[in-house]
Amino acid sequence: MNRSNDFERKNFLVPEREPYNCENCGQQVMGGRYNNHCPNCLYSKHVDDKIPGDRASNCKGLMKPVGVIQKNSNWRIKQECTKCHKVGIFDSTPGDNTDVIIQLSSIPVRK
Repeated sequence: MNRSNDFERKNFLVPEREPYNCENCGQQVMGGRYNNHCPNCLYSKHVDDKIPGDRASNCKGLMKPVGVIQKNSNWRIKQECTKCHKVGIFDSTPGDNTDVIIQLSSIPVRK
C-alpha cells in the first residue's frame, strides 16, 4: 500500500462526530465517519465516493432507503441516491427506526 492509501485508510478509522439535521425529515442526528444516516427515516446524504468515510463525493444528493438485506441476523439497509442513482449498503444501528426497517423488508431488493 502506498503512503496516500495509508493516509486515506488511517483517516477513515478516525471517528469525526458532529451533529447535523436530516435533510429528509429534519431530525437532529449525531453523525460520524461510520454513520451518516438518520436513525428516524434512514435517509443519508451522498457524501462518500470510493470508500465509506472518505467524504469525497461531489454529488451531495439524498440517499433514499430502498430495501433491506438480512446478513447474519443483522439488517443491512440498501440506499439509492436520488440525484445520481449510486447504490450503497450499510449496516443498521441499534437506534434505527424498526418500523421503517420492517416496511423496507417487504420491498423486494433489486440486484
